[in-house]
Amino acid sequence: MDTALTAFILICAFLVLLMTPAVSFFYGGMSRKKNVGNTISMCLLALGVVGILWAVEGYSVAFDGQFAESTIGQFIGGFGQLFLNGTDTLAEDSFVGGLPDMAFAIFQGAFCMITVGIIVGAVAGRMKFGAFAAVIALWVIIVYGPLAHMVWGGGLIGGTLGALDFAGGDVVHISSGVAGLTLCLICGSRRGFGHQAYRAHNTPMVALGAFLLWFGWLGFNSGSALAMDDGVAAIAGMNTIIASAAAALSWLATEKIITGKSTLVGGCTGLVAGLVVITPAAGFVATWAALVMGIIVSPVCFLCISKLKTKLGYDDALDAFGCHGIGGILGGILTGIFCVPELSWNDMGGLLYTGDPALLIAQIEGIVITIIFVAIATAIIAFIVKACCKGSLAVTQADEGQGMDVAQHGESAYPAFDGLD
Repeated sequence: MDTALTAFILICAFLVLLMTPAVSFFYGGMSRKKNVGNTISMCLLALGVVGILWAVEGYSVAFDGQFAESTIGQFIGGFGQLFLNGTDTLAEDSFVGGLPDMAFAIFQGAFCMITVGIIVGAVAGRMKFGAFAAVIALWVIIVYGPLAHMVWGGGLIGGTLGALDFAGGDVVHISSGVAGLTLCLICGSRRGFGHQAYRAHNTPMVALGAFLLWFGWLGFNSGSALAMDDGVAAIAGMNTIIASAAAALSWLATEKIITGKSTLVGGCTGLVAGLVVITPAAGFVATWAALVMGIIVSPVCFLCISKLKTKLGYDDALDAFGCHGIGGILGGILTGIFCVPELSWNDMGGLLYTGDPALLIAQIEGIVITIIFVAIATAIIAFIVKACCKGSLAVTQADEGQGMDVAQHGESAYPAFDGLD
């Protein structure tokens, strides 16, 4: 066992575990006051559901090598490590040399948690709590595990096509953004959508969540190097800092130009967008490319959130698709352009360095497969759960008007008391 690598991955795993509570504050602050408790509770639900299902079957489906030599191995790993069977020892065929599978399972399980947590942002403020629990449970089993295998487990996208995804552009951000978009379309819009403004009720809470996300993201990206002796973890960390810093400033500038004001919520959203766009490329690109990616992503996501959503009429409540879906797609494509050949996991470098579009084509193919697979599978899951929930994933308009905190949980985040507390 490589004790230094094991310690490094465990520390990074615990940083990634911080990201789901962080996104609950980020989303909670962006919610209405009457819905903040429900929004945070849905992120808590993600922790609970994924915490169990990842250990029961998710890790095995994603990373077991049982079906490696068969066609089904393009889509799932196998069932030999259900309930984390065999991961408590350092086997010679461990997924990462010198790293116990149990440590790797913790690290990857934290990725699954934050992916499900991001989905919350698209359906906040109107989806039934029980329906969301059922959807994400099925989603982890049917969507996340197979997709993680296709990208990182030697399957169709990462193995056969050769597409690169350093830390989750496809697996985390595109998948959560597309799943969120699919669910919000099936749920329907909130009351008054398109006719009234929805503003963050607590901007300091948004900032707290964004800053904690930034901190946890360093473990998210640097840890994905899965090594400590070649400098890639340091490259990924520096690129993460540069891209997020550039994107935060770029968003503030974009807002100032278009609206005349630079807002705290906007700057925090830009920070997250920068983290998203660099995720698939973190260990593959030079620092100057990370800077360019950070500058580009903010105006793209800003226009998607402010213009495209309005034009197409979908109610992505807290812009999970606009930030994570769009940012992940952009990051995956730019990886195919800016990837340094010496840093690539395969023999392909970016178009800018090689003049060969092979990697860029593979990136686009991987993104398209991810979108189609996630959208179809999520829609099937949603319609099944909808049929079991009296024909609706959303709460009644009366409950929505009352507020999700009281209607779904019987409590308020900001209760008004008479007398002494």
